[in-house]
Amino acid sequence: MAADTDARWVPIAVSADIPNGTVVPARLPTRMIAVWRAASGDLYANADRCPHRGMRLSHGFVRGQTLSCIYHGWRFGSDGACQKIPAHPAVEPPNTINCGPLPMTEANGVVWGAAVSPAVAPDQFTGHNALRSLVIAASVDAISSACKGRRVDGTIRAQLGGQNTILLMNDYGSGEVQVIALVPSGISAPNGMKVSTALEVLRRTAEGMGDAA
Repeated sequence: MAADTDARWVPIAVSADIPNGTVVPARLPTRMIAVWRAASGDLYANADRCPHRGMRLSHGFVRGQTLSCIYHGWRFGSDGACQKIPAHPAVEPPNTINCGPLPMTEANGVVWGAAVSPAVAPDQFTGHNALRSLVIAASVDAISSACKGRRVDGTIRAQLGGQNTILLMNDYGSGEVQVIALVPSGISAPNGMKVSTALEVLRRTAEGMGDAA
């Protein structure tokens, strides 16, 4: 991948889907990552691979301000450095054992990640907040056509469920696109459900276009 692809913010999750003390898998264009929220509420990301035996860290668990691998319990801090090896409690882990911290930030209820620190903050969508995330097995073009949307700066703007909705795109490059839907701030629960239902219709329609092709 080109360096400019690595050094850009990518929408990877909805903030509400990562409560304190949890870890989830996510994807950047160049790699799988583990995104975790410490007990303090701070958000971190690492390569989704334990340096010990290669187990996915997104299968692990958060303990206080650390992320532990589920296989042998190796514990990593916010800087990616190994802090503890349970099988050898008297040994101080060397600095070379590190699971690779990655840039991470939040805005409008969206978690943004990058492989290399971007020069600027992610876009701000004033007046909108994240509703939900879904993965659609279709191209960005098919998604745009299915919702009759308007492409604006890497997003799709469309009327879904009667609401002005902004769709953020995380193109996995493998025939799947993660879509994070932003809806007007303060939207009522019933209207939010209408948008969510419209998103499921959008998924089926866009995926059906691929089947027809």
